[in-house]
Order: sequence, then C-alpha cells, then structure tokens
Amino acid sequence: MFESLYQSFEDHADPSLGASRVEALRHALKRLKLDGFLVPRADQHQNEYVSESDERLAWLTGFTGSAGLAIVLADKAAIFVDGRYILAVAGQVDTSVFAPIASATTSPEAWLEGNLKKGARLGYDPWLHTPGAVERLAKAVGSAGAELVAVEPNPIDVLWTDRPPVPVGKVTLHAQKYAGETAAGKLARVAGALGAADALLVSDPHAVAWAFNIRGRDVSHTPLPLAYAVVPKQGRPTLYIDARKLDGPVRDKLGKLAEVAAPERLVSDLVSLGRGRKRILFDSATVAAKLTSVVERAGGICDTGRDPIAVMKARKNATELEGARQAHLRDGAAMARFLHWFSVTAPKGGLTEIAAAEALETFRRETGKLKDLSFPSIAAFGANAAIPHYHVTERSNARIGKGIFLIDSGGQYEDGTTDITRTLAVGRPTAEMRDRFTRVLKGHIAIARAVFPKGTNGAQIDCLARVPLWQAGLDFDHGTGHGVGSYLSVHEGPQRIAKVGIAPLEEGMILSDEPGFYYAGHWGIRIENLVTVTPRAIPGAEREMLGFETLTLVPIDRALVEKKLLDAEEVAWLDAYHARVRKEISPLVEPSVRRWLAEATRRI
Repeated sequence: MFESLYQSFEDHADPSLGASRVEALRHALKRLKLDGFLVPRADQHQNEYVSESDERLAWLTGFTGSAGLAIVLADKAAIFVDGRYILAVAGQVDTSVFAPIASATTSPEAWLEGNLKKGARLGYDPWLHTPGAVERLAKAVGSAGAELVAVEPNPIDVLWTDRPPVPVGKVTLHAQKYAGETAAGKLARVAGALGAADALLVSDPHAVAWAFNIRGRDVSHTPLPLAYAVVPKQGRPTLYIDARKLDGPVRDKLGKLAEVAAPERLVSDLVSLGRGRKRILFDSATVAAKLTSVVERAGGICDTGRDPIAVMKARKNATELEGARQAHLRDGAAMARFLHWFSVTAPKGGLTEIAAAEALETFRRETGKLKDLSFPSIAAFGANAAIPHYHVTERSNARIGKGIFLIDSGGQYEDGTTDITRTLAVGRPTAEMRDRFTRVLKGHIAIARAVFPKGTNGAQIDCLARVPLWQAGLDFDHGTGHGVGSYLSVHEGPQRIAKVGIAPLEEGMILSDEPGFYYAGHWGIRIENLVTVTPRAIPGAEREMLGFETLTLVPIDRALVEKKLLDAEEVAWLDAYHARVRKEISPLVEPSVRRWLAEATRRI
C-alpha cells in the first residue's frame, strides 16, 4: 500500500514540472491583467489535510507539506514554509524557480512589500484565504503601492486539466457510545453560546462533524465530511452538504436535527441573512474571506472571532477519554509488535523506510479496528530523521543501517486518535546521540510531570521541554505539543504547547508531548506521547491545579538513555512509565513480544 500511495503522491506533485507550470500560470495572469498570484496550501475550510482536488500548491511546486504559500510574480517566485519544512522544501521544489523562504524569518507580507512593483495587481482566491489573512496581505500590498485583487475562478483550476474530482465520501453516524453526547444536545449548547450573534456559520468541517455526530471520507487521514452549517440562536440549524454523501438512514437522522441543503445554497442564504441585518458569528481561523464579504455586501454584521465549538470539542467528555485510553491500549500493543519486529529485522540490513512504515501499518490493521492512519507515517533514517516533517517517497526511501531511525505515526480508531513518535538506535549509538536523546527525554518528562494552575496556557509551559537543550545551546523549531481530536484531526486547536500557544489548557483536552532535536544532515530525535489534562489534588493548595495523564503506552529506547544526565525523579518517572507499559500491554501481545517487552521496559 505504501509504495503505491507514495508513487501516486509523487505523480501529482512533480517538482520537475514547476518551471512549465509557473510559465503557464504567468501567461494566464497576463490575460487577467494581473502581475502576480498567491497560492496557499489550503481548501475552502483551511483544513490541514485537503482532498486531492485542493492540492494546488503541490501541483504547482511539488511541495507536499501541510502548510505553505507560494507567491508567483512576473519575474520571480517564492515559497514560504514554517520551521517544520525548511529542510524538506529545498528537496521538493525546483529552487531555480521557487526561492524557499522560512516564514519565521521573512513573512510573505514583508517579502511582498519589498518585491511588488508600484501599481502591480496581485491576485488571490477569496475562497482560500481568511479575512484576517486578506487584511494583512492587503496592508502589505498597499504599502508597496500595489493592489490586492480577488479572482474567481482560480486560474490554477483552469490550468489543472487533470484535476481530481471533488470528493463525495460516504457520511456515517458517529455512535453515542463513542461521542458521549447526542447531536441535539451539542447543537443546543452551541446555540446557547452565541452571545450577541443571531447565528453561527460553522465553516470548520471538524466542528460540523463534532456537532452533528457524523464522520466522512472526503480527505485522507481525518474522517471529515466537507460541509458547512448555520446554527441560529433560535430555530432550526441548516447543514450544507452534498446529497451524494448521504444514504437514506443518515439523511433521515440528520433531517430530524436540521434542514439539509446543497452547499451551493450557502451563499444565497448568507445574502438573505445579511439583508435581514443579522449578526453572524464566523470562525476567524477557518472562514473564507469570500463568505464574510458576501454578508457585509448584503448589509449584515460580521462578528469574526472563535467558533465556540472549538473549545467544546477540545474538552473531551468521560466517554471520549475512556475511548482514547482504549485506543491507546490497542495501539500500544500494535506498536510493541512493531518494535519487537524492528529489533529483529533492522540489524539484518536491507530494511527500508517504506518497508518499516508498511509493517507498522500492517500491525495496526491486524487490530481489526483501524479506520485509517491519522497522518502519513514519518519513517526516517539517518539524515532524513533530521527533517522534522519528512515524508518518505520512492525517490527518498533510505535503507536502514547503523544509526538512528525515527518513526512518527498514528491511527484513527472510532474510539480515539493516536499519535506517537519513537527514536530507535540501530547498533550502538554514539555518546553524542545519547546526550541529545537524553536531553530531549528530560524535556519530555518535564512536560509529563508538570503541575500548573487552572488558566495556564501552552506558551507558559513550553519552555519546560526546552531547558535541557538550552543548557547545551540547542533548541528545536516546532511546537512542543498540539491538540488531538476524538476520531477527528490529529492536529486540533485551540490547545497547544508552543511559544505561541495562548489558549488555556482545560480539563479533558488531549495534547502531544513531543520535544525533539535535529542534527541537520546526520540524524534527528523526537519522543512523543499523548497526554490529557486532568485535575491535581494538592493538600493545602490555594488554587485549582491541573496536570497531565499520559495516554501513550510504548517503551522508550533505553539504549539511547544516558542515565547520568537524569536526576532521581526523572529516573523514577521513566521506570514507573515502563512498569505501567509492561503491565498494561503484556496481556495483549503474544509470548515472544511479551519477552521482548519485559527486557525493553526493565528498570534503568
């Protein structure tokens, strides 16, 4: 499966075609009297994982990461990526056509101010940018004496003659035994949280899926139905979804909750709300600028903020948390079987990254419960492991020899979503590898053991994971943790542990704990478990306190641990974690794996 998957992906994202496709785009822009065009990695909902028909950035440039933006001008072009992809992008695009730029160093807005000519007209697709993004871009373009112009249809859609069709994946009902709350109850809660707004436009398909207790098959790795909804403060909601996705029983069930309408009706309904001078709440993170402009032109009031569903969805209820625990037990057993297999197979030589990723997927599928991977597995050996979001292809597929192998993977199960990274030594690791790994482990343990007052956000604890690296003059260029959904996106907001993580961490939220270190051109290290926020009872405490419960149950490679760098409490944490893994996973695996697990989890 993996080889055909990655080959198919390469066929759609071929960097060797970048020059010809950019030339064709420039000819099209000239006909439209435009001097440039913005190409984000986005769909109408700002999803992280998009359908093949929305992979415009990959089609144009060859870049396959989950976030990026290309700017094509008449005489130059650039592609902007964050720290996760700055190493990967140079190997995926034709750098004679696109200049790779780290967005943390130079923002697209700053680049436009310095490169747009006075009087230039820069085009953008209003369905693919949020109002906030358009406002920032318009300010930068205006500072250059140029003009930002909305363009429909998207010129890339016209040039992309073999563009895949719009997805119409079947929608299924997400049973209450997994959801823990009825859709009617959720929708009532949403309506009660609208404040001064008359209605909420739900533009995030994750929020639609959560609120209506449905799941879909429109994008890879996340069970999303691409859809919109309008939830009024009073009255019946409307769900905008392609009827081809609904069979009779699902349509009947949804029809009891809401009016079911075609997506093409959304714009006209928003016009009607605007003409009625209604105040509409929009999610600033996911709404298309096109939709807010429709309401404003019709005379309505746009309240652009945060969709209240985001926090409701992030705070998992007791049923969802128990589902997450069961999913992690199942996934932990699959990972133990994989790690045992890897410990036997890798030292023999000949194992490749794709073969390792394929084997892990097989172990997960053998659970009988796997619905999909939660993201494309990052199976990386040696220098490839130094690329934080490396994706193996047939061209890059490395043979695994002595050194470091990193596997970042996860599964989608109806009762929960998993995400785990383990760094494995093949052969004897060097002293430097052990030092760096142990510093990352110390940061991981610091987050896992953290206790903090209610109201604390992810930015306030992010540094705990970095201090052991900082002490050696080191760091990593990604967040320490992201939110995770319940049989939804493996990357969920608003919760995150990062320098910019401003959302308070609340009870029931699930996050990753994944510090890392990357020695460019040589090897990389990351240790990732999922955790959930839980109350902490502290005798004599003056404030309500929170901490983390670790959900992931998989051994950490003891061969890479330099014990002398750990203090007594860190050693105790690691030994206790391994004892728990051994106790809970051993009954779920066969004797040979059980024997391996006993050795892998013994005290250090």
